Amino acid sequence: MNLIFLGAPGAGKGTQAEYISEELNIPTISTGNMLRAAVKAGTDYGLKAKEAMDSGALVSDDIVIGILKDRILEDDCKNGFILDGFPRTVVQAQALDNMGVTIDKVVEINVADEKIQQRLSGRRVCESCGNSYHIDFKPTKVDGVCDACGGKTVIRKDDEPATVLSRLATYHEVTAPLKDYYQAQGKLVTVDGQEEIADTKKLTLEAVKA
Repeated sequence: MNLIFLGAPGAGKGTQAEYISEELNIPTISTGNMLRAAVKAGTDYGLKAKEAMDSGALVSDDIVIGILKDRILEDDCKNGFILDGFPRTVVQAQALDNMGVTIDKVVEINVADEKIQQRLSGRRVCESCGNSYHIDFKPTKVDGVCDACGGKTVIRKDDEPATVLSRLATYHEVTAPLKDYYQAQGKLVTVDGQEEIADTKKLTLEAVKA
């Protein structure tokens, strides 16, 4: 089974993709990892990607999809794969279709923006040891002090409220048409993210197997 996972930043898309990857014994393919592996292996498309990256340019869609086509021919993809982070636009989705890459289902992990803002903006990370906390769900014993090492806990730039709002706005602008595109093909399934990760996992597995 060939799947695409969609979800706003903080919706838990990656966690669910990893879970389904283990359940179905198929690999999760992220764009970044795929590009790095192709560059390291020195494939034709990998060399083209390296040339673009070295010059500071974006790697074009045709190169990314070319690398993807090479990747899904590898043995671990013979029973299927999960795409996480690609496509991001309708143009990329169309290019994927035009190059003959078959997608069986597109799984959207749906979480309300307000909940995502609470999840992300409340996260705190220790500057010293990297331990992660949350001001509502997993607070430190002493405000601003890591339980493990006594280091200072801070909010990451990506988790600052203004940044979270910007990331969500970009996601909705880019992904709303993408959802419509796959809905029209009858491939989109939406899973409403639950408070408990285990509950979301159950719903996701049911959606994939339906």
